[in-house]
Amino acid sequence: MDDLAETSAFPDVVHARISREGLLESGDRPLLDLQYHAGAALGEPLAVPALASLARLAARLNVVISRAVTVADGRDDVTIWVHARPRDHGIEMTLSGWERQAAQPRFDDQPMVRNADFLRSTVDWTFELDADLRITRIAPLDPGPDCPDFAAFAGRKLAALVELVADSDGDMPILTGLARGRGFEGQVARLRPQGDVLVMIDAMAVVDTAGTVTALQCTMSLAPDQHAEAARPAAEGPVHDGPDESPHLFGHRLERVLRLPLNRIIAHAESINAQHEGPIRRDYVHYAADIANAGRHMLALVEDLVELQTVESPDFQPARDTLDLADLARKAAGLLTVRAREKNIRIDRPMDGESLPAIGDYRRVLQVLVNLIGNAVRYSPEGSMIWIRTEGEDQSSTVIVADQGRGIDPANHERIFDRFERLNANEAGGSGLGLYISRRLARAMGGDISVDSASGQGARFMLTLPKA
Repeated sequence: MDDLAETSAFPDVVHARISREGLLESGDRPLLDLQYHAGAALGEPLAVPALASLARLAARLNVVISRAVTVADGRDDVTIWVHARPRDHGIEMTLSGWERQAAQPRFDDQPMVRNADFLRSTVDWTFELDADLRITRIAPLDPGPDCPDFAAFAGRKLAALVELVADSDGDMPILTGLARGRGFEGQVARLRPQGDVLVMIDAMAVVDTAGTVTALQCTMSLAPDQHAEAARPAAEGPVHDGPDESPHLFGHRLERVLRLPLNRIIAHAESINAQHEGPIRRDYVHYAADIANAGRHMLALVEDLVELQTVESPDFQPARDTLDLADLARKAAGLLTVRAREKNIRIDRPMDGESLPAIGDYRRVLQVLVNLIGNAVRYSPEGSMIWIRTEGEDQSSTVIVADQGRGIDPANHERIFDRFERLNANEAGGSGLGLYISRRLARAMGGDISVDSASGQGARFMLTLPKA
């Protein structure tokens, strides 16, 4: 077997041995292929994030762990049943039940952007990863006309977007950082859609009170040796740093300036709250948690303000693609599973195989659905349930998000869609822009968002788009 990505046949069982330090000491060919695709080799740190995480967990707990994981293999995802057994020398790993998943929307299924155009288009991206290194959000800071749209990677593993590259010592900052329960800096990676474009990834870890990494907030920039090439075309044209700069670009530059210090504030506060450097007074732990929460709220507000400028721009025009609303609803629900689980909330999503064609912008529709489901999780009581349903009519397709929260008085149904509007300013919540932006996006795509609710009876939010 030369390459799993080029064959539909999978092995019955694959064996591997990982040292206590996380090095892949031995492995059968299929696993070595995955290791090479991730940018590492035999004898180097295991570079397949899902497998490396499982090996670390088995070593730390010193117990046998068996579970299914999903890894990126070329153009596809492959689900594998992994059995990790601790030994004196390290971890013995057995991989079986290899199953290729149905193909998902890919960036490389779209028209390819030339690397020269990509280098000129943007040098900074932001994205978020959940605890399984799955991309939950990704967006460019300064989108240009030639800027590629990586929105199709939302909901997929990081390895589907980039191939990690080890440093001169054979180390990978991402693996070292995660092993220590922290973020990382300077992880070099190769963008899979472009092939030969190198980027640098930095990440801030979001950790819980037990010190467990629950999410990563990341920035991705061109690697230093490619910044010069990216800068040359800009030097030939006018520089818009003066008063003529558009508010839209100014907003993105403002986000770039504020994101780094806010991320550092949040990272340091989370580190104090988790007591990584040793025990501290309980009141200081609470202060640190308050600082981290305030920093995240501030960062979310900055992002919302930038998004507000985008949707209110006169030239804003979302894409008109044929998409599957039911599939997007499942993806959006999946991105919020961890948050819902923290409140013991169950999300009942559309059944696998259920489909509802519609016309809209893939990334924007996912953004709207994440906002609607996220609001349902935020305002629902613990132990409750959220239902996501789809309905198709002659000319329209609708996703319904229903919760068991306290509901919304009919007199406030339109008010909640106003800018900066929050019905109760004293309770924890967002910026008051989420529903406003979501409705603007829905209407820009030829659809709308409506609400059906009454006090004490939960709420039903309906996203409607033109039928494909």
